[in-house]
Amino acid sequence: MERALNKTKLIRYSMLLIAALLWGMAFVVQATDKIPPFIFTAVRSMIGAVVLFPVALLLDRIKAKRGEKPVLSAEESKKSVRTLILGGVCCGAVLACATNLQQFGMHMNLEAGKAGFITAMYIVLVPVIGLFTGKKSGFIMYISVLIAVVGLYFICVKGKFTINAGDLCLIGCAVAFACHIAVVDAFTNKTDGVKLSCAQFVVCGLLSLILSLIFEHKAISVSRILAFYPSFLYMGICSCGIAYTFQILGQKDTNPTAASLIMSFESCFSLLGGVIFLGERLTAREWIGFSLMLIAIILTETKELFEKKPLRTEESR
Repeated sequence: MERALNKTKLIRYSMLLIAALLWGMAFVVQATDKIPPFIFTAVRSMIGAVVLFPVALLLDRIKAKRGEKPVLSAEESKKSVRTLILGGVCCGAVLACATNLQQFGMHMNLEAGKAGFITAMYIVLVPVIGLFTGKKSGFIMYISVLIAVVGLYFICVKGKFTINAGDLCLIGCAVAFACHIAVVDAFTNKTDGVKLSCAQFVVCGLLSLILSLIFEHKAISVSRILAFYPSFLYMGICSCGIAYTFQILGQKDTNPTAASLIMSFESCFSLLGGVIFLGERLTAREWIGFSLMLIAIILTETKELFEKKPLRTEESR
């Protein structure tokens, strides 16, 4: 048996890696201590939805012109819309929970490295959830997760590791992001990925806006939001519109644990973002963590990227 590169998986893994890159760079531009958490999530989510809506329409027209759009009966069309709405509500609600917990956690605890480590602990929770959803992972993948956790610790945690109120929010955030990966996995093969991403941002944005009007109405300032428009544009277009859409497209037919490992590389990219844009330097500890993360990714993904091909017999030549 010979092995051949699985180009489809390579494309999906590349999408997940680009998503991790965009999320990692977001730590450099994120104004978490300047804008109230709920309104921050609401604005970035709405920008993401506005960006994706015309993209979804354009892709729909392109598919129709090429004859790639399936012709559905009235009943099938209704079912498709119901699936999209259900997926948008489920993904959006979980994403709103995860994102707002992350915002509150970082708002109360400005140690970005520690926040990144706790948030990335979803890579431990995803395979656990997989045991209950029929998405079991192999022994090598569990070893990779363990190596990645050690690597993340070296990268993110510099001093004593203590737990405070902000950290509890981030722990809840990690649980919610693990659930989000599982929910996306449940819907990504049932509906259009770009439309699902757009729908989830509408739901996430509306839920966050309602919560903001209830709990943050005195702190909402349009002038302050406009003052940080570069951060919101990046978070809305890149971190939301592009990255989360790539997550949905990249997770299609991908083992959730493998996907979570690739996406956890955002911590490494946030570190590189600090080096490139803030002039920071990597310590020996951070280089070790970076190397361990890379080993964990290579250990899992090189096996997944290659598939066995049967040798051709004389008759088939």
